[in-house]
Amino acid sequence: MQGGSGASELALAERPPGRWEDLRKRVFSALVLAPIAIAGVWVGGIAFILIVAALIAGLTVEWLGLCRQSRWPALRPAGFAYVVLAGVAILWLRQDPDAGRADVLFLLFIVWADDIGAYLAGRLIGGPRLAPHISPGKTWSGSLGGLFAAIAAGLFVAHFLAGSVTWRTAAIAALLAIVAQGGDLLESFVKRRLEVKDSGHLIPGHGGLFDRLDGVLAAAPVAALLALTLGRGVVLWQ
Repeated sequence: MQGGSGASELALAERPPGRWEDLRKRVFSALVLAPIAIAGVWVGGIAFILIVAALIAGLTVEWLGLCRQSRWPALRPAGFAYVVLAGVAILWLRQDPDAGRADVLFLLFIVWADDIGAYLAGRLIGGPRLAPHISPGKTWSGSLGGLFAAIAAGLFVAHFLAGSVTWRTAAIAALLAIVAQGGDLLESFVKRRLEVKDSGHLIPGHGGLFDRLDGVLAAAPVAALLALTLGRGVVLWQ
């Protein structure tokens, strides 16, 4: 762990950036990464397994790097278990021959829309901080904007893939969005405890893999649990 000067540097680094300072990098990263993710989910099979395996490996390496100066030995296995659980959950979801593709796309679009909606609402509206001691840049307006965007995305995906939506669709989308935001806050809390701003520098505008996938890591096990409850062959929103 770093000393007092490190904490001061972190405080400076965590000051909210200019309103649209990182927008161009975020858009570029999304235009590159989103089609790859969608193609992998759509094709499924070994291609999707390899993508998830590569992400698990990358996240593990990134996590070990973050924890190298940690005073808590249990943090390393806990983070690894968290990553593996999410990876197994999303692989299990996709393996359903009838609902797997739809379920994973539903999950991803909700998490992506939540992130985009929170970013735009937070920058445009601002206002009171959501959790200033954990993540100074997050606002209540951003959280609500992300939630509404996630619900809209869930309704859109469900309508596009199945042709119909119900109140349950909106409820499931809202649940997954709230869990994803919880995963975002959890990652921010851990980074603050480790005195780092970003989990890495792999993705322009986003930082590391954890910075990009924190919502998916939290929401994937919940989506898998919902699918397990509903039974194989039934999409999450029905």
